[in-house]
Parts: sequence; C-alpha cells; structure tokens
Amino acid sequence: MTRLLLVDDHPVVRAGYQRLLELDGDWRVVAQAGSVDEALDLHREHRPELTITDLGLPGRGGLELLRQLLERDAGARVLVLSMHEGEAMVRRAFAMGARGYVSKSSAPQELLDAAARVMAGRRHLCASLPAHWLQPLPPQGDPDGLEALSDREFEVFRLLARGLTPADCAGTLHLSPKTVSNLQTQIRDKLGLASAAAMAHLALRRGLIEGGLGG
Repeated sequence: MTRLLLVDDHPVVRAGYQRLLELDGDWRVVAQAGSVDEALDLHREHRPELTITDLGLPGRGGLELLRQLLERDAGARVLVLSMHEGEAMVRRAFAMGARGYVSKSSAPQELLDAAARVMAGRRHLCASLPAHWLQPLPPQGDPDGLEALSDREFEVFRLLARGLTPADCAGTLHLSPKTVSNLQTQIRDKLGLASAAAMAHLALRRGLIEGGLGG
C-alpha cells in the first residue's frame, strides 16, 4: 500500500478523504496535519510516499508547505487538492513542484485517479481545468506579470492582497520586516501596482484569493 500524508485544516474533511482513499484498497493514511508546521514535522517523521494537501491552510498556506517540502526532499510527491481553480494558482503550484492538481469540486474518483497517476510518475490536472495549463505560457501569455514573481514574492503578494500588513506577513512567513518591505517593493515594481487595493483587485481577478480571503 502507498503511504499517505493528508493535509487540510478541517478534521472532518480529512476523515472523508481518508475513508475514500483507504476503501480503494491501495492507500494507507499514516498521518494527518492541519497546518504547515504540523505537516512538515509529520512528513519528517513518517516519510510518506505521497502528500495530499489543500492550499487553504492557516498562516503560511499550502504553497509554502509545497516549497518547504521540496526544499527538504526534492523527490517528495505532492498532490494538491484545492478550492482554487484560477490559472495563476494552478500554474504556480506546478511550477513549485506539485505533481498533480485536483479541484475540491471534482468527483471522488478523480482524486483516486490523480493519486495513482502521480505515483506512476506522471502529472495530473483535473478534467474540469484546461489541459494547456500544464504547458508553459506562450509569449505575451502573462499580461499581469505574475509569472515574473519569485515563489517568495508570490506568497507575499497573496498575503498583502488578503489585507495583511507587511509586519503580519513577516510574522506569518517567519521573515524579517525589512525582508518583507524589500519584497513588497519588488512586487510593486514587477507588477506595476502602487497600492494594496490594486494588489487585492488583481488577486481576486486571477482567482488567487476568495472574497478577500485566501489560502
């Protein structure tokens, strides 16, 4: 059986995924986590073969978990299971090393199929999303400039767009206030945005946050 780590901040949701996966017969959930820090600790302890994670985790969020997992273990297999269906978020998750991406609105069988494909060494994008999102963007395909942001800049951008102050971002991401201030300047320069309101508008339009809240 393939050993799994499930990461979602809702215990009832995790329990449902565990039942679905284990009833299939090929999977065994060895640990569950509700936050980035807990997931990192449990991944180190249990060494799962596949991690299935939401992106809407409290605090640093699922993209930061993805970044840190792959920084620690370049061979880690991560399958994203998220409510976010925007192109920018999907592309960023794959760029950061996710092996698969499934919408939470997908049929249960799609999660099983995605997990199997990832364990077979292939990438998986759920059927409800355009298949070309797995391919590199064509020239001029990123008019907003989001692809130009580094992974760290992207996360700071999302937090600022949600309404967090630079000081809040620093605490959430475990960075110094000076570092966040510098990143904020770089983000505004790259995106050509002069205010937090403009950041929020762009993030909402590109599906990076939901109604002012994201994860």
